[in-house]
Amino acid sequence: MSRPLLLRDGLVLTPAGTVPADVLVQDGRVVSVTPVDPTRSRGAARPVTEGGSTGQEGRLGGEVELGGRLVTPAFVDAHVHLAATGLAAQGADLSAARSAAEALELLAVHATRDDADEQAVLLGHGWDETGWPGGRPFSRTELDRAVGDRPAYVARVDVHSAVVSTALLRLLEDRAAAGQPTATDLAALPGWSDDGPLTRDAHHTVRGAYHALLPPTQRRDAVARALRAAAATGVGSVHELGAPHLSDRADALVAEEKRARAEQSGSALPRVVGYWGERGDLAFNRGTGWGAAGDICVDGAVGSRTAALVEPYADAPTTGHLYLTVEDVADHVVACTEAGLQAGFHAIGDRAVATTVAGLQRAAAHIGAGALRAARHRLEHVEMVTASQVEVLAELGVTASVQPLFDGWWGGTGRLYDQRLGARHRGMNPFATMHAAGVALAFGSDSPVTPVGPWQALRAAVRHSDPGQSLPAGVALDAHTRGGWAAARLEGGTLEPGAPADLAVWDVWSLEGALDPGEAVPACLLTLVGGRPAHGALDEHGTLDDLDDLCTGGARA
Repeated sequence: MSRPLLLRDGLVLTPAGTVPADVLVQDGRVVSVTPVDPTRSRGAARPVTEGGSTGQEGRLGGEVELGGRLVTPAFVDAHVHLAATGLAAQGADLSAARSAAEALELLAVHATRDDADEQAVLLGHGWDETGWPGGRPFSRTELDRAVGDRPAYVARVDVHSAVVSTALLRLLEDRAAAGQPTATDLAALPGWSDDGPLTRDAHHTVRGAYHALLPPTQRRDAVARALRAAAATGVGSVHELGAPHLSDRADALVAEEKRARAEQSGSALPRVVGYWGERGDLAFNRGTGWGAAGDICVDGAVGSRTAALVEPYADAPTTGHLYLTVEDVADHVVACTEAGLQAGFHAIGDRAVATTVAGLQRAAAHIGAGALRAARHRLEHVEMVTASQVEVLAELGVTASVQPLFDGWWGGTGRLYDQRLGARHRGMNPFATMHAAGVALAFGSDSPVTPVGPWQALRAAVRHSDPGQSLPAGVALDAHTRGGWAAARLEGGTLEPGAPADLAVWDVWSLEGALDPGEAVPACLLTLVGGRPAHGALDEHGTLDDLDDLCTGGARA
């Protein structure tokens, strides 16, 4: 039996709303949430015994005075790519670049910094040409001038296209005997460009080849870095969405190993729910219990013009690319349902969503709608979905794993979705329609596409670019906490007796303040996962330090 921990005088987000309360935690569970006596003076703490009751007998446990700060369930990010997130944090961040020239300058600086390994592949991430003069991405020739003879892989923000340097292609050519693709191999693939961004199969192949060049220790360190960063944002669980074109099967296994080591030391890291998105042989998924869901791509992304559309893009004579058929979707859903596994797909464009929904319906006709509902399958992104398709998803019990910051960053007049799609952008990401129809929602970031940032996502969800699709605060919070657990077919994400003790303490004194876009994003002072600290200070005895040491403003009177 572990020592109890009492978090005193917090503004606690419970299923019934925010309540001034004390939270008692022991053995990885919430023992009690007790409303605060308004006559009790702050700081007048009583000891907590081994058994979890107040009194003077028994061994004392930890006690932390919160001073009225907000306490929420730890957030769940239902769509991340851990290794890619950790690697991007060490690469050149191009998200703030205001032009191609500025992005190239950032890459040039990164290539020549003192600690740069000239033999290692330079990673850049986050460029978005839709806000640049002329709306033109940089070319391979321009990248070569910026980075010299450095091999470089520089991904667009959506990670569905990238510009690569000539030196990287030459490096792959030199490693052809080890199975790396040659320039001739790549040039024959769909999505190849002689000088511009690579998309589709050409991009997937180069990205896989780049990943194969990474030392295993670099990937392992990247996974750990991403988990620690997530914990610092109040995230207690992540869903690792792996797939052959994206990552390594080992990434989620490494994450579990890192978590086990943290627990041995008395601390914690976020929980990891593994998914491996590959059709066909499900032996690996059966062996691990991981869902065969996530980034099994039915299409690509709007920004890279690879999302599959019914009608052409507004700014280019293409309808994107459909990677799977209705039959492909149906066969995978049936196989997963019969194996007791979750199925799922990446679907963004209207043609891709229609294909996926038709595949789900065909699967239901084959094995029964009840079997699909019991399996609790999921779709990622599902951005261009109609009201009638939403009804089908609700009927079949499919969870929509969505990313509110996609709308927050790219939704609205004049922004990326408007540029690429014209009037069609107005119907995208219909969160309120989904919720009203009974579709279960789970929020995520798709990091490194958008950052792991729960409050930023929540602010976007309650202030949608289409006000009619904004969600009430309670619904949005549920989607980023309990909804993430439910999307993985688990129970948790609430602060009530018996629930897992996954919670976060914030340096803010009201929920309204946390959701106010005019205020700074709340600082996370403490993240507990299973009652253990994943983020926050510990004293020399392994006990949580007083929060005042971590706060910017001290306890509020």
